[in-house]
Amino acid sequence: MFYGPEDVRIYLFVILNTAFMIAFVIVTLYPVLNTLAVSFNDGTDALRGGIHILPRKFTLQNYKTVLKKDNLMVGAWVSVARTVIGTVTSLLANAILAYIVSRKRFLFKSQLSLFWVITMYVNGGLIPVFLLYQNLGLTNSFWVYIIPGMVSAFNMLVMRTYMQGIPDSLEESAQLDGAGYATIFVKIISPLCKPVYATVALFIAVGQWNSWFDAMLYNRMSTQYTTLQYELMKLLSSVSNQGASAESMKNAASAAAVTPTSVRAAATIITMLPIVCLYPFLQRYFVAGLTIGGVKE
Repeated sequence: MFYGPEDVRIYLFVILNTAFMIAFVIVTLYPVLNTLAVSFNDGTDALRGGIHILPRKFTLQNYKTVLKKDNLMVGAWVSVARTVIGTVTSLLANAILAYIVSRKRFLFKSQLSLFWVITMYVNGGLIPVFLLYQNLGLTNSFWVYIIPGMVSAFNMLVMRTYMQGIPDSLEESAQLDGAGYATIFVKIISPLCKPVYATVALFIAVGQWNSWFDAMLYNRMSTQYTTLQYELMKLLSSVSNQGASAESMKNAASAAAVTPTSVRAAATIITMLPIVCLYPFLQRYFVAGLTIGGVKE
């Protein structure tokens, strides 16, 4: 069978593209697999190096050290609660604001959009924000994780741009049938915005789950409102500090079996596992929601 120049080019492209994608997958997965291997490897043995994608001296001591940390379960429950509640409330608030600003009949949409864009570059500073939250009674409470982050200028603008791409004829037809703005938003706009909703929800959920700085600032003295990330951060700090290592390893069978590197690897795996499990369910919406909603006219 004779292959022409066009066929040769196609086969060459397929071969090179396949090789590139395999290399890209390897480069992407290797750091994760290496971290997983270190987390299951003896800490002292890991200091020798040479661990790639399989542990050389298998142990669960690193995970035992992390999971036996005081207040870890409380922090896990608080992190789950703030992630779920924060994602739902923030998504709802941003969706409503985006719908309002995306309507052509709304008189102040340009002024409000400009105002929200300014907030993306200018803020009051750490101390004024802390004093504001303190005067509002948000410090030492769970709601400091929810209320301040309900509205995000970036997320709102992404959703607004996506909604502007929905044909106006759909809304006009619904209005002719007697539907109000609330009905249009719930039954027409929202079902069409599932891709951008899923994208923004993933952004919010990852931010809520990974956040620890707000727990340190506003709920440092309230152990019932601590978060998983804050507890893991304290654990890593204590493991790295030789003076505090005895307290952080008090429930471990052998303190010499864990090191800051091995504990950090175990904490990293525990931290990213929920997001890794969640992402496949939202991935099909992610690309469409981000590309369509991210185009500015």
